[in-house]
Amino acid sequence: MNGYHPAVGAPYPPEPERAAEVRRRFAEEARAERPDLAMLCLLVGAAGDGALDETGMDAAEIELDRLAGLMPYRPGSPRAWAVATAELLGERYGFRGSPGDYQRLESSLLHQVLERRRGLPILLSVVWMEVARRAGAHVYGVALPGHFVVGFGPPEEQVLADPFDGGRVLSGDDAELLVAGATGAPLDPGMLSPADPSDVVVRVLNNVRAWAAARPERSDVALWALELSLAMPSHPARLRYEWARLLVRRGEYARGAAALEEYADVVAGVDEGAAEKVRRQAGAARALLN
Repeated sequence: MNGYHPAVGAPYPPEPERAAEVRRRFAEEARAERPDLAMLCLLVGAAGDGALDETGMDAAEIELDRLAGLMPYRPGSPRAWAVATAELLGERYGFRGSPGDYQRLESSLLHQVLERRRGLPILLSVVWMEVARRAGAHVYGVALPGHFVVGFGPPEEQVLADPFDGGRVLSGDDAELLVAGATGAPLDPGMLSPADPSDVVVRVLNNVRAWAAARPERSDVALWALELSLAMPSHPARLRYEWARLLVRRGEYARGAAALEEYADVVAGVDEGAAEKVRRQAGAARALLN
């Protein structure tokens, strides 16, 4: 894939002007009537990796189109589609994951996954979905607890594949074992429903935030992931409190205090005691300005 040159080590976000433009475009796409999953994931990548410019984003889209053009014409049944996609992406091009990929921020950034052919289950699933969709498949993400996979075909003919394992087609027992391993509970049929693009992107951003939470020195990553999460059409109110606290920890005391006060105003209608506690935190943050 041309047009993108990865930096050494975990990437750093772009300069403020570029970062603001990426957030604006992300918010616009997230609120579109039919959000474009690939574009949303590439904008996540642009928010996290200052080396990814417009040329690099175009190159990633071209690569997805190129891979789709290598798929056989209309393989047939859902299982045939799953096998054909696995043969192309998993076997021929080597897309898959390993335990070490969970330790790399790049594993959550689509352009890097296309470059490295390695990633987390959900980003590899995005590659599977986008390539197969472009080739004409009925394909969608399936957000099993703890492990994202891909579904082909309508519910009554659904075939699941695991891109993290090179696209291995899953039996019913395989899916049961994945869920049991993650939750200790049995597979619920509702878990097999297609995930919409917003659900996929929220889960991607949650993974990025989890990566950053384990690395306090990378609060810059936590910040952009939170800001994109807040740009989604709906999000937990608690994220605004998390964002405000992060601003204070990063030394942005005025912005953090203002954000804490805004959150307190929201909470006040439900729990005045909690709101007062947040206001005291805002006051403490403002005191650090002196």
